[in-house]
Amino acid sequence: MKTASRIMKNKQHIKAEMDARMSKSESDALWSKAERKLDEIMKDHAGIPKGEHAHTDNFIFPSAAIYLTLKDAVGEETAYSVIESAAIKGSVEVGKKLARLMRLPGMKSLFVRIWDPMTKKLFGPDRGFKNVFYPKKKGEYRMDIVACPYFRYYSELGCPEITKISCGNDDRSYGNLPGLEFKRTGTLGTGADCCDFYLRKL
Repeated sequence: MKTASRIMKNKQHIKAEMDARMSKSESDALWSKAERKLDEIMKDHAGIPKGEHAHTDNFIFPSAAIYLTLKDAVGEETAYSVIESAAIKGSVEVGKKLARLMRLPGMKSLFVRIWDPMTKKLFGPDRGFKNVFYPKKKGEYRMDIVACPYFRYYSELGCPEITKISCGNDDRSYGNLPGLEFKRTGTLGTGADCCDFYLRKL
């Protein structure tokens, strides 16, 4: 299992947002406090299923620890803005990289096809999700997530409001890919019954 210190070293994009909004000494002090908070969260959840750690350790728990630490120190609005701004920058960059890949011959068809095995492996029951998988159609992929570890753990930790930041990452990553359509009508984090995914080659 990764340590809190090691995980936080991989969250420097969030630290950069903090550094841009407050003094270096304040940012460093809050960062250290968030690391201790993350360590506490991880110890409290040491018994979670092994497959869920890919999401909890890399994304959910550190984001929650940083957000909750900032919320106590500088208020909910600023804390939310820090996490959201860092997430936006990261997912927009992912979208740009994917957009370049989609220009390669045959990549759009391949990208749609790999969503079925990819989502079942990375966002399936073994990773803490519950899904509805729809029959395959050529050039299309459709899936609903009806239970999600992001919403579950953020809610358990007292910060369900930041779930929708994670939800928005999908739109920013997949919503502007050339030759592809990504559609969504709602997410668990915004109060819908499910997170629906629909990807289609144009």
